[in-house]
Amino acid sequence: MMQRAPQPSCFDRVKVGFMIGFAVGMSSAALFGTYSALKYGLRGRELVSSIGKIMLQGGGTFGVFMSVGTAIRC
Repeated sequence: MMQRAPQPSCFDRVKVGFMIGFAVGMSSAALFGTYSALKYGLRGRELVSSIGKIMLQGGGTFGVFMSVGTAIRC
């Protein structure tokens, strides 16, 4: 008789949902943030700083939404 693998807990699912959302949010924010920062004329250190902030904000926002959606499904 084969044993089944244990199912992940609800908290583990929410964590994975947040991590996936964070990664997707950061990548999309990198694309759109780079475009908008270059459009506004930012260069050098200002460009890198601006893109970093935009990526963290986008990743955090999308990660929260994905984790809430995952928690609803638990």
